[in-house]
Amino acid sequence: MRTGMLRRPPGGDRGQALPVYITVIGALLFLAFAFFAVGQAAVTRNGAQTAADAAALAAAQDRAGQLHDQLLHVFQGGPLDGVGQLLGGVFPGLTDSCGRAAQFARDNDARTTACDLTPDGDGYRVTVLSTGTVGHSVIPGTQNKRARAGATAELTPQCTWQAAPTPSTSASAPAGGATPAPTPTPTGTPPTGPGANPPSPGTLRCQGGTWTVDPANPTGFPTVADLFHVHLTS
Repeated sequence: MRTGMLRRPPGGDRGQALPVYITVIGALLFLAFAFFAVGQAAVTRNGAQTAADAAALAAAQDRAGQLHDQLLHVFQGGPLDGVGQLLGGVFPGLTDSCGRAAQFARDNDARTTACDLTPDGDGYRVTVLSTGTVGHSVIPGTQNKRARAGATAELTPQCTWQAAPTPSTSASAPAGGATPAPTPTPTGTPPTGPGANPPSPGTLRCQGGTWTVDPANPTGFPTVADLFHVHLTS
């Protein structure tokens, strides 16, 4: 019997495998954190795009509301020269709507970094920056990076304007200098004396229907949605 042969101590294999297990578990944990960081970045980017869309739509909707109110003011006594511009979505002197864009960006965890009218003036282009970061401490250099997104919303006119015919104020005098006979008033013609309702300035033809404008009845005036379709273009 050989007494000099060395024997492997019990548990020796497990002692050698332990560092391998620790390395594998560490790698799996790192991958788990990396996938978490990638998912967090995607969520942050999607949130920034949602904020940009909401901000651009809010600005365009606010502009549409101003155009609606200005149009109603014109029909209640203002000059009708600007009706075409108003229905087209462009009118000088309106209040800037970027404040509404900033408000909606904040409500969606972002802030506006740019807000401008589109080149043709019938919408808004908005850029936002997320308040949350896209990275995680497990990925160096991403802890302070934020998501940036942009969107454009515009107004599409829904109505056309047909002005009421202007009554003739002059008539040709008959031969011989005789006084022309007065034109009889048609039955059913609204009175035009003191206290009478002003005549309708014309008709709005929209995709949702036709409205004869009644300056004395603003409650029957088309809504903002009747006048304009507000939508994202990019």
